[in-house]
Amino acid sequence: MVSIEVFCFNAFAENTFLIINDSSCIIVDPGCYEPEEYTTLKKYISDHDLTPQSIINTHCHIDHILGVDKLKDYYSIPFYFGKNDLQVLKSGKLIAPAYGFNQFREPEYDGFLSEGEVVKLGNSNLKVIDVPGHSPGHIALYEEDSKVCVAGDVLFKHSIGRTDLPGGDFDTLINSIRNKLFVLPGDVIVYPGHGPETSISEEKRNNPFCGDNAQI
Repeated sequence: MVSIEVFCFNAFAENTFLIINDSSCIIVDPGCYEPEEYTTLKKYISDHDLTPQSIINTHCHIDHILGVDKLKDYYSIPFYFGKNDLQVLKSGKLIAPAYGFNQFREPEYDGFLSEGEVVKLGNSNLKVIDVPGHSPGHIALYEEDSKVCVAGDVLFKHSIGRTDLPGGDFDTLINSIRNKLFVLPGDVIVYPGHGPETSISEEKRNNPFCGDNAQI
């Protein structure tokens, strides 16, 4: 079983996650940028005697990768994401200054994750699900026994990810949600990249963009 700890960082109110199993953890979508944000995350890890195993990004938009480089160096851990987001990662150094993130450094990456792969965390298995649409290489992480899914910017509480950024596509996003996420059990808790958690059943019933009563 895993537990999820959520931290809200940077000007975009981005959710950074620790997926925790016993004394091990995976850092997901580290959006920390300001010194106090790094301190908050590292203090939690230290106070709870956790050992980070890796950094995994659901996608590589700038608000989700701000902390990757420093944390990768600090903990000497690898960094993984979906291969089709490589160009999104590469664009970060061009986009960052426009938002005032002048200290951003593009991180080195160690490999890619794709549909069906399993990431081991202690005695738990995190299944990788390809969910493009918000970005071309977007992935989600699903832990069946714990009934949790870290879904990034694909599905929000009563909303969906934007598709007007480079590589985004509305039809692809809706297809990802309906055919990859909505097939999960209804009581699975969804942890989005912004805002509060929700559940698969809640979004199937009430999401105005992709739910049962959506007009799209």
